[in-house]
Amino acid sequence: MRLSLFIFFILFALSGSFGQRVCGTLKYETSMFNKEFHSNQSNTQSRDTLPDEIISIPVVFHVLYNNAIQNISDAQILSQLQVLNEDYSRLNADASNTPNVFKPFAADVRIKFCIARADALGRPTNGIIRKHTNNVSYNIDDAMKSSVAGGDDAWDCNSYLNIWVCNLAGHNLGYATQPGDPADKDGIVIQFDALGKIGNLQPDFNKGRTATHEIGHWLGLKHIWGDSDCGNDGIYDTPQQSSYNNNCPSFPHMSSCSPNSNGDMFMNFMDYTNDACMNLFTTGQKNKIRSLFALNGPRNSFLNSSACDSVTESAGSVPANSTPAIPSEVSLSIYPNPIDHDLNIVALNGYELKGKSISIYNLTGSLIYKSTGLAAVNKINLSFLTSGVYLLKIGNNAEKKVFKIIKL
Repeated sequence: MRLSLFIFFILFALSGSFGQRVCGTLKYETSMFNKEFHSNQSNTQSRDTLPDEIISIPVVFHVLYNNAIQNISDAQILSQLQVLNEDYSRLNADASNTPNVFKPFAADVRIKFCIARADALGRPTNGIIRKHTNNVSYNIDDAMKSSVAGGDDAWDCNSYLNIWVCNLAGHNLGYATQPGDPADKDGIVIQFDALGKIGNLQPDFNKGRTATHEIGHWLGLKHIWGDSDCGNDGIYDTPQQSSYNNNCPSFPHMSSCSPNSNGDMFMNFMDYTNDACMNLFTTGQKNKIRSLFALNGPRNSFLNSSACDSVTESAGSVPANSTPAIPSEVSLSIYPNPIDHDLNIVALNGYELKGKSISIYNLTGSLIYKSTGLAAVNKINLSFLTSGVYLLKIGNNAEKKVFKIIKL
């Protein structure tokens, strides 16, 4: 009888630990301490962020699978992008669950995530790389980020957010690098059955919030409790709490260092609660995140990235087995982008470019250049432009297409 009770309690304890969020970022950063770091900051910086600008982050997913279950579907990956765009825009349906006392602090971070549509050479891509691996699982040691170690190498971290999806050891749901970590390691890692909101997912982590949480670290946020007893996360509008919360507490949930009767902000994306309980970033967290993209900030180079736009795909030939063909919905190819001298505008898939207006505006909305498409292929000399980011508009009214171009 005693043996049976002992086994019961052991199994109960283990089942509880399996249902608890485990983020490996702190362990990862601790293990990286005293290692040689190299800044991942690009040398090419164009400008400061504009007030309330929506910042686009191109994402490439590296799916590393040892078996068919781990080779998750495109639909599951795209569901994760939907979650990210909702959570970072305060458009998540469960935003209404934020307690009234915390709603004044909740913020739209104004960041958009997209599947990368062009690789670093301008070739078309669907932003998803799949590789079979002989590794049954990965530790928090970056092996999944190296082709030599059975993983996949990072894409340029100045233009892409790398997300590695694999089987993590030790019940870890994910971990992230932070701004300033080595460029070839930059990105986040997510357990394959904690990514997105469809597919074969862990019951408590089936709404895509693991990636929301880990990208928060990638964007410079700490855990809300500051990773110490009654610690400080450096954000002015997240209330102090004694430690992490797990499962799904009831509001208000008090801790030994709660500043008032509102208690812990356990529904913050940077706590450890279940996916269903998370629903906000604060204005302070938003300000911290957006500061990384300011001039001289460690993520400023993303303001130059045009990899979200399918029109950055090159019209040149694509090496066999490297990337998919140009998708049928892509109607224009604009290259090179960034531009040094000439910009080529090429109609694809039957798009009628002849006779359409071609306009270029600076970021204050002033018209810089205007012409009319003369044929299916147009070359424009833009050597007169100063270095910076511009908007290219083709066509008018409902048919207009607007793209970001970068002048070197």
